[in-house]
Amino acid sequence: MYYDLLTKIKNAEAARKKSLRVPFSKLDQTVGEILVKHSFIKDVKKKLVGKKKFLDIDLATKASDEVLQFKIVSKPSRHLYVKSKELFPVKQGYGVSVISTSQGLMTGGEAKKRRLGGEYLFEVW
Repeated sequence: MYYDLLTKIKNAEAARKKSLRVPFSKLDQTVGEILVKHSFIKDVKKKLVGKKKFLDIDLATKASDEVLQFKIVSKPSRHLYVKSKELFPVKQGYGVSVISTSQGLMTGGEAKKRRLGGEYLFEVW
């Protein structure tokens, strides 16, 4: 799930790793692409090793000890759904919210522009 990916990225950054390899899933790939778009990580690539698929993630190098921070909002035990009018900036614009809509995963800002609601997955800053 996406929260496993976020935890692995956070732990790898805390250990000052430059890259990370995780098992492939389309959801993780889309989450990775959103994180790349907003400069939380450098790159996400799909790799085929033998018969198994993996995601190779290049982590962003930061000068300070700052690591990826996130808040999981929807969990398997509790799903939170929001309307487009209920979407607000995260950390006064320094963060990004990720929403699962009928048109796929997108940030809260994109969902608000398209007037789409959906499941509020997580916030990252």
